[in-house]
Amino acid sequence: MTRIALVVVAAAALGAGCGSHAKYVAPPADPAAAFKELADWKTAQPGDAALRGSWWELFGDAPLSALEERIAVSNHTLRAAQSSFAQARAVVQFNRAGLQPQARTSPGIYRATLSGNRASPSIRGTYADFMLPGDVSYEADVWGRVHGTIEASRTAAQASAADLETINLSLHAELAVDYFTLRASDTDKVLLDRAVAAYQQALELTQNRYRGGIASGADVAQAETQLQTTRAQSIDVQVQRSQLEHAIAVLVGESASSFSLAAAPLLLSPPQVPAGLPSELLERRPDVAAAERRVAAANAQVGVAHTAYYPLLALTGNGGFESASLGKWIAGLSNFWTIGPAAVMSVFDAGRRRATETQLRAAYQQTVESYQQSVLVAFREVEDSLAALRILDEEARVQAEAVAAAERSLALAENRYRGGIASYLEVITAQNAALTNQRTAAAIRARRLNATVLLVKALGGGWKASQLPPIVPDSKPPAPAATRPTN
Repeated sequence: MTRIALVVVAAAALGAGCGSHAKYVAPPADPAAAFKELADWKTAQPGDAALRGSWWELFGDAPLSALEERIAVSNHTLRAAQSSFAQARAVVQFNRAGLQPQARTSPGIYRATLSGNRASPSIRGTYADFMLPGDVSYEADVWGRVHGTIEASRTAAQASAADLETINLSLHAELAVDYFTLRASDTDKVLLDRAVAAYQQALELTQNRYRGGIASGADVAQAETQLQTTRAQSIDVQVQRSQLEHAIAVLVGESASSFSLAAAPLLLSPPQVPAGLPSELLERRPDVAAAERRVAAANAQVGVAHTAYYPLLALTGNGGFESASLGKWIAGLSNFWTIGPAAVMSVFDAGRRRATETQLRAAYQQTVESYQQSVLVAFREVEDSLAALRILDEEARVQAEAVAAAERSLALAENRYRGGIASYLEVITAQNAALTNQRTAAAIRARRLNATVLLVKALGGGWKASQLPPIVPDSKPPAPAATRPTN
């Protein structure tokens, strides 16, 4: 019996982790040599052409940076994702325990009376039994089932870590977009309030001219309409601003009832963001990394399913002490033990193993398709953001010229009206054109900033796949990218 046990142990040592399943190879991806949208529009490259973890500092806005830092410690969505990753790590530790022998014991003290009418009658009486048993079992991982299960859970945990980074990046990007949109609302209100003040003066001038018999009552009515319409627009802007302020409160983990953000116009210019090479994008995107790790996990699951065709080999032993009296419980003659190998193999299962493996192979192919789709989406998002920045940059230059022309037209119309050459309708038309172009220019500035944020998000926010944790039993969950030091 001992020789058989040694053979089983030797087989386990030689064959542990060696199943017949093929070694994992990452699915192919064929990125282009360069981003198409950079062909005719090259962004200026800063000296340090690399994004960092705290990418929002590129904008140089202190209130934004302060809000972004609060996400890492206060956002509940991010903390829920951290808990999900901790669960995945615990599953790895649980599966790793399968590599070690498992020992159990169930001591007990019994006092019983036998029935005199049993099928095998004996002397009826009462007796005591003192038990101190123990058993040890060890699965010889000859075919790699345990190692495959560990690998599947390990790669799934890495996918969970990448999911955590994806959520972290998305939350920071969402906050930046909400912040810049809120500041755009503040700018819009500044422009509208400035127009209200100018229209108020124009109304007073028109009223004076009317009293002097120079202007008509229609001019006064038009001036009043212009003023009140613009006042209503200035009030309406506050609806969107309030909603954005409340959204930012939730992102930083604070009640919307207690959070407030002082008004300030949007005066920033979009920073230059290094796009890098398409071949580097797959290493930067945490969502792509998560998809690839799920492919690896599905591949390991196929390997585990394949081991079901082979016998399960185990070495078991049990022993302990048993006595009818407490005084002789732990005595030499009270001990008992057994040890020996065991093999369990399914001889007929009506195709269940084959169906399971077929299912898992199909699941593996599904993860491959999902991974390749995520790669396509990643390149599309980068190209979208680059195109938006290129087009908006040109639009901003043209719009600046439109603003200047509208302001010159307004000045000429006001002078002509004061000189009695033009009607007030010409002034109103020029006022509307100037205000509309100023608001459009402010909106384009906000869109450029938001497009920059989306480009940073599409590029991975400075994250790299090499930052995925190795997932070992004594490792701790990594902090979000925003709080980890970067070199």
